[in-house]
Amino acid sequence: MSNNKQSLPQEKIVGLYRAALLHGVPLETVETSLEIHLDRLAATEAIEDSQAQATTLQLRSSLHPAIRLGAFLLPVFFITMGLFLVASAVVPIIGYYFQDESNQTAQLTSPIPSEEVMDVTPLVITQAKAQGQDSPGLVYHTPKIIDVQLDYTNLSNWFDPATIADLHFDQPSDHQADYFMIDIPKLDITNAKVAIGGTDLNKSLIAYPGTAMPGEYGAPVVFGHSVLRQFYNPSQKNPRRYTSIFSTIMTLKTGDEIFVTYDGIKYTYVVQDKTEVKPTDVFILAQKYDSQLLKLVTCTPEGTYLRRGVVTAQLIKTGEEG
Repeated sequence: MSNNKQSLPQEKIVGLYRAALLHGVPLETVETSLEIHLDRLAATEAIEDSQAQATTLQLRSSLHPAIRLGAFLLPVFFITMGLFLVASAVVPIIGYYFQDESNQTAQLTSPIPSEEVMDVTPLVITQAKAQGQDSPGLVYHTPKIIDVQLDYTNLSNWFDPATIADLHFDQPSDHQADYFMIDIPKLDITNAKVAIGGTDLNKSLIAYPGTAMPGEYGAPVVFGHSVLRQFYNPSQKNPRRYTSIFSTIMTLKTGDEIFVTYDGIKYTYVVQDKTEVKPTDVFILAQKYDSQLLKLVTCTPEGTYLRRGVVTAQLIKTGEEG
């Protein structure tokens, strides 16, 4: 029996044999008829396939070369773009962990050592006590499991709620302006608004309340949001500039300039240091009144919330706004 019969449904073959037996037709005749029928079907299918291929080739040849090229390149383009987007998200994180040793932070540290807590502003003393740093023994804190996605464009989510209860978001006093401006030429950041107090990082950068004002002894601590670098757009024409404005501050180098304009006076700072801290570390808010500094804080690596990157700059020049 030919293998062609395998292309027919078994039920149909059984039905044909039953009909042949009922009408007294010899099985050999049925076999021969089936073979002839199936051969014709196979020949017809082969002709149809050949005609379909010829039609396809004719259609392709009738298309303009630019269209044929586009049909070939379009899938390649989308595949390449997909790989690029994946790489642009992954490479900065991988590069962060394999950067030059000179640019790496050996371990997560506090800008202010715990033994010096009593030398700084009361902003951080409460946190030191909460962490058990005034007791001789080591206090173990059970990790907290968070089952919701925190919104880090809200500054109040950057610290533990128990800590934030003691570090109040005070409103600026009457003699202070409500905001100041910051410019970082190296990062194409111009006229960025820094609100003094508040929580909404979608609308501006935020200077943590209770920290120094520009030009004062201590350090204004300015928080800003960061995203993946391919979405970085600090242009003043971008209505969502503040969602990405601090994405690249950790690329600043020693000596890079930062300009702050506050109450009609322009202050010039130069980058002095970069460090990283744990997300729960509030010692970045510490105020030491023997220097005039500026601290910029964001999440790092870019696009993640694993750590806090802190850029510290030193005031070198004060002058009236030009």
